[in-house]
Amino acid sequence: MRKFIISFVIMTLFAGLFIFAAPESVQAQSYYTKRVVRNGRVRYVRVRKPSYYRRHRNRINMGIGTAGGAILGGLLGGRKGALIGAGAGLGGSALYTYKLNPKTRKYYKVRRSRRY
Repeated sequence: MRKFIISFVIMTLFAGLFIFAAPESVQAQSYYTKRVVRNGRVRYVRVRKPSYYRRHRNRINMGIGTAGGAILGGLLGGRKGALIGAGAGLGGSALYTYKLNPKTRKYYKVRRSRRY
């Protein structure tokens, strides 16, 4: 009975993830941002909204690492092992997210023509 309840809870969690996998509406995929053109005028340009992963990269990586460590620790050491595995998974995913593969921002140099 206990295995059935645990399996049911896990399947319910996986079914809940399909909400995030659904495509967004067309209006939510883009927004307007202000761009300054060379002559000093301001234009509003439509740009795409970053993907869900790009917006929440750190949280997703930390959650996946913690869950993976808890599952592995739970299989090997029971309830106490799950707690230790979650801590180890959190530490490993934090190391990966913030030190080994940090988020980089791309800066583009804008060359302006000189006016004489």
